[in-house]
Amino acid sequence: MNKAELVAAIAAEADLSKAAAQKALEAGIKAAIDALKKGDNVQLIGFGTLSVAERAARTGVNPANGKKIAIPSKKVVKFKASKAIEL
Repeated sequence: MNKAELVAAIAAEADLSKAAAQKALEAGIKAAIDALKKGDNVQLIGFGTLSVAERAARTGVNPANGKKIAIPSKKVVKFKASKAIEL
């Protein structure tokens, strides 16, 4: 499912116009990104939790020439699915 299909599904389920559904989706995404940038978790009950984790610095290998390279630490977003999601 891509963003356009998600907007259409939201519009149909919530009885909204596609424009209103797109605005709502974009506002929700922006709010989640802003919260993650502040270091907060985003918990969506029944769906899952987005959180920020620190990936440690490590040594890697350049596949082109086999030389070792230093990979710096960085922050990444992690998602943990809710138990309510059963596939």
